[in-house]
Amino acid sequence: MAQDWFIELLKGTGRLLLHPVFYYSLFLAAVLGVSRVKRERKNFSVRAKDAYFELRQLFPVGLLIGVLLSLITVGAGMAIPMAAIILIAVFTLLWSLTTKIRLLVPAYTVGAAFFTLIYLAGKEVNVPFIADYFSGLDEKIYPSIAILLALLTIGEGVLILRNGHKGTSPKLIKSKRGQTVGVHEVKRLWMVPVFLLIPGNVLTMPFEWWPVFSIGDNTYTLLLVPFAVGMHQQIQGMLPKEAVHQLGSRVVGLGIVITLIATAGYWFPIASIAAVALAVIGREALTLSQRLQEENMAFYFSKKNHGVMILGILPESPAEKMALGVGELITKVNGTQVRDEQSFYEALQWNRAHCKLEVLDTNGQIRFVQRALYEGDHHELGILFVQDGKKWESAAV
Repeated sequence: MAQDWFIELLKGTGRLLLHPVFYYSLFLAAVLGVSRVKRERKNFSVRAKDAYFELRQLFPVGLLIGVLLSLITVGAGMAIPMAAIILIAVFTLLWSLTTKIRLLVPAYTVGAAFFTLIYLAGKEVNVPFIADYFSGLDEKIYPSIAILLALLTIGEGVLILRNGHKGTSPKLIKSKRGQTVGVHEVKRLWMVPVFLLIPGNVLTMPFEWWPVFSIGDNTYTLLLVPFAVGMHQQIQGMLPKEAVHQLGSRVVGLGIVITLIATAGYWFPIASIAAVALAVIGREALTLSQRLQEENMAFYFSKKNHGVMILGILPESPAEKMALGVGELITKVNGTQVRDEQSFYEALQWNRAHCKLEVLDTNGQIRFVQRALYEGDHHELGILFVQDGKKWESAAV
């Protein structure tokens, strides 16, 4: 039996390469990277991260979460019909066409598939090649799909907590008063591949209690299914890491509540519908509340009278090597008070071989950093500032 399991794991993994969402996620991540680089070059004449950054973030954390979710779903014997897998892929493709990456979350893709299955139950689906998958759908499938949605929502929250704050992108916008201010934007896509039990005739379950969660003739196929998880958050009133962690914690909390309600669906079918409805409404409410919260807060990255605010740090730059951080305020350079980008640059010219900075950190504490400067180092240490609007197209900060 162990050999059968191993063979099925290999087959299920191989089938991942046949899933369109796998390749489509690679494409979307590449598009996100290219569009971000274009915007950063427009704002600062330099990119903060290379165009492959989003592609590098696509898999690592998602793979780990996928392994954990696979152990839970397979270990609990949760059977997910192929019809649901097909619909989730369809809605992933459809929602992506809106160009709103935030819609590629389990609440919207799995949730839409769930309610579509309810609508199609008992109806004849005359679609070539897949019609058989939609025949004979049983209400016993709904609790499993609801719990899968809940677990993926928790996974989404963990992804945001663990990875969302990395490489947030600095951006220049106009405030309502017409002033140039800075914000940070996160547009990220992750892939979470999860092994699921698909009712079929390939693998027979070794334990008698597994059919409690099964469908049909008690035989299953293991399938590694890629789930796309998107994120879009624009941060203006807080430090990027704090804002992203706040959202991630709220998503995890929502997932836990959904899990508790969805579990009751095995005894009370209406609970499954309530859980999925709560997932959709709750996830949208979190997005709306975060947006309203940001709009009611003052811009964190705006021009200051007593220093220059660090909006971004270029990788491998002198600023990164001096451990300067986003949100810190540089008040003095080489003993000279600085109030804007021009005075910062002029103060650096006093000593091109060495620089000493007085920095007000995000906790309001003053610290001093210094470093020798070498030929080839960035002319402004690799720091991105909030620039004047007229410099958007020409400045190299």
